[in-house]
Amino acid sequence: MPELSVVIITYNEEKNIARCLESVKEVADDIVVVDSFSTDKTKEICLAHGARFVQHAFPGHIEQKNWAITQARFPHVLSLDADEALDDKLKKAVMEAKRNWQHDGYYMNRLTNYCGKWIYHCGWYPDTKLRLWDSRKGKWGGINPHDKYELDAGDKSAGTLKGDILHYSYYTIEGHLLQTEKFSTISAKALFEKGKKANCIKLYISPVAKFVQGYFLKLGILDGYYGFQICKISAHSTYLKYSKLNKLYK
Repeated sequence: MPELSVVIITYNEEKNIARCLESVKEVADDIVVVDSFSTDKTKEICLAHGARFVQHAFPGHIEQKNWAITQARFPHVLSLDADEALDDKLKKAVMEAKRNWQHDGYYMNRLTNYCGKWIYHCGWYPDTKLRLWDSRKGKWGGINPHDKYELDAGDKSAGTLKGDILHYSYYTIEGHLLQTEKFSTISAKALFEKGKKANCIKLYISPVAKFVQGYFLKLGILDGYYGFQICKISAHSTYLKYSKLNKLYK
């Protein structure tokens, strides 16, 4: 049975990190937290829960997560964000995967809690993620700040585990708006560095399409008031990203 390292990156996560660490203690043989110099009680909480705590300057989400893997004691890695936790069904599924490791990586669904409400629509569920893998066979990729783990090309196999990652995303709508402002700036910069440009369709039509897709096609309307807010802010985020991209060129 392979031993498993749980790898988590943090910055000022005193509100979330204890829940995350508690959820993995049964499945982990090693827990390492890579922190970008938090100023709150993140370090004290991590040490109290028996995690190894390493500090490393934050170069970007993808870069930080790839560096964090190098701090794992074992090649088999479960990666979580500080605001995530395993539900009971997923804990059992991870333990079964350890006992009978058959694939190079394993996908799992993520269920998001938004302002106290679980969101099952808006395109937010099942939100499947590749989070358990043999780190010798892949790496983090994507476009910052939206990272995703990718297995190397070739004859690689991936399975799917039952259960959910519980994602405690935003506690307030104001927090979502602040994060949108921050992430849209990072996204615009990443697109600029790749030479991408935003035409009128991307700037004005894409936000509308984003709202229609989330609220109507992906049934965000069934999530009530918060479903509307999520879809509205997602559309606004799309506009901000392309607007900021145009400003970088100007």
